[in-house]
Amino acid sequence: MNWNNTVRQVHRWVSMAFTVAVIINVAAMTQTQAPLWVGLLALIPLIVLLGTGLYLFALPYVATKLTASRVER
Repeated sequence: MNWNNTVRQVHRWVSMAFTVAVIINVAAMTQTQAPLWVGLLALIPLIVLLGTGLYLFALPYVATKLTASRVER
């Protein structure tokens, strides 16, 4: 399997988990006293989304530079 496709799939699935975590967080905040772990629940997928998102963002730029350096040789 292609590494780029794997990162893209992980990013998609983690974004769904992040959405669910945010919905749970909002629902818990409507309660009188929400536990601390519910507030931190969305941070775990958010950190993964940051890493995969930065990778996917930089991918076209890195690929262009690699292609350009191969053409120059």
